[in-house]
Amino acid sequence: MKNFSTETSSGTQTGSKLSKDRHLNYPALEAPTQFAELKGRTIAFRCIGSGKNLFLCNRFRGNLDTWDPAFLDALAQKYQVIIFDYTGFGLSTGPAPTTIDGFVADLRDLMEAFCIKKCVVGGWSFGGLVAQKYIADSPKSVSHGILIGTGPMGKNEMPIEPIFFEVSQKLENSLEDEMILFFEPEWEASREAAVKSHRRIHSRKADLDIKIPEKLWGHYTMAFVECFEDTENIRSKINQTKVPLLVLMGDHDISFPVKNWYALVRKLETAQLIVFPMAGHGPQHEFPKLSARYIHHFIKYS
Repeated sequence: MKNFSTETSSGTQTGSKLSKDRHLNYPALEAPTQFAELKGRTIAFRCIGSGKNLFLCNRFRGNLDTWDPAFLDALAQKYQVIIFDYTGFGLSTGPAPTTIDGFVADLRDLMEAFCIKKCVVGGWSFGGLVAQKYIADSPKSVSHGILIGTGPMGKNEMPIEPIFFEVSQKLENSLEDEMILFFEPEWEASREAAVKSHRRIHSRKADLDIKIPEKLWGHYTMAFVECFEDTENIRSKINQTKVPLLVLMGDHDISFPVKNWYALVRKLETAQLIVFPMAGHGPQHEFPKLSARYIHHFIKYS
């Protein structure tokens, strides 16, 4: 991040240790981990690209290494993409939050530390809930919102599919688990995309983040329950927002069924909903370049 004093993780040289396969030559794989000291805690983050600032809030159990580098690089052609670990998760220090406000505080404090007054705020899955809360609370600091594989705040008609709980609670997820969680295993093209995305993500061999331990998984759950109860009426605030919103969903998302957005389509005046066929919870990993292209055109023309 330019104009901000940071340090990279100790003694790690990433470039020389990465795969030389030209298909895996993604600059995001070489982006160094940096650290920002924020109000008594340290936030780990990485920056890719240059241009308008675009923050991405992460999913359940996600860390700096779980974003597909092909997606990050495609975005980085137009934007400075900032990914980060929530407080107490991954390489970030401090007490891990249990409320949605606690997760939102990381995004707010990073923007303040980087002297960013307005930017694009995006989020995937749980991170999409974090992004919605931030947009509802601080709309003047958001030029556009990008919501990926997530759902509306509050109570929704379509529940999470049981298989999500079965697979997501495993200590270690295999490639087959990732196909179920983030792709559409019924379709060959989606299975093939899962293999390619898995290979890209695991091509980073140095300067790695720390996996989210099981003892912290419940922190997401407590914040998610708060989002479901929606005592602050965030759903209503998002329905009335003037911030342009782009929602990218797979047609079969086992975590956040796309049908839950249908009830709001005629209420969200500034929103566009794009549904990818033969896709699951991670459409930006199955269609990284296309997803980035949709995001760019939405930001450019809305």
